[in-house]
Amino acid sequence: MSQDISRSPGTDASGRKPDFPAELLVWLSPSFPVGAFAYSHGLENEVAEKRVNDAASLTEWLAALTTHGSLHNDLILLSLACRAKDSAALREISELACALQPSSERSAEALVQGENFRVAYQAGWEGEQRSRFDDVDENAPMTLAVAVAIAAYDRELPLLATLDAFGLGFHTNLVSAAIRLNIIGQYDGQRVLAKLLPNIRAAAKSAEYACEDDLGSATFAADIASMKHETQTTRLFRS
Repeated sequence: MSQDISRSPGTDASGRKPDFPAELLVWLSPSFPVGAFAYSHGLENEVAEKRVNDAASLTEWLAALTTHGSLHNDLILLSLACRAKDSAALREISELACALQPSSERSAEALVQGENFRVAYQAGWEGEQRSRFDDVDENAPMTLAVAVAIAAYDRELPLLATLDAFGLGFHTNLVSAAIRLNIIGQYDGQRVLAKLLPNIRAAAKSAEYACEDDLGSATFAADIASMKHETQTTRLFRS
């Protein structure tokens, strides 16, 4: 039986756009081959220095990143990239996202995952339609947030749903890292995610119509932890 493949990307068989597209569940799940499992975002150093040592301190650390730190910025950059009016604006946002990384390991974390996402998306999801990835130099570095934004733009996915999924994917990966660092168990991991979900939704909603003036980070301890991790003797993670 032949199937209708003429409908727009991001729509179902009836042409309707779902409120939460399944693409986001795939792209931002641990199974999508970006290598997110190898990074802890500086959490490993926080654990080694005993500043994060249980579910409560982990929740506080992640909430700060959501409201005042790296996730706050990434959600805004993702939104700006989705709403970029032309290729020149998109390139500027992509360059800004690269420049905002506070340490060499955090830069590698964002850029390696961004490149891996671009490769995986183009291999399995891009299809024959023109992609906005064509508007960016293929040799230029790109963060994960911008790469996800371009994929969402290509397939006409709802911006708020994309922001929600990106934020949850960020936290899911770091909760998994905390479990592997043995400071919480599986059930505590679920409790942490449940407590963080309202923060994630609020940050996503705030980022939906944010501008460059809304960018900014005040999580200095987390940034310094990522710098200290560069010389940490015993490590499970790359950041």
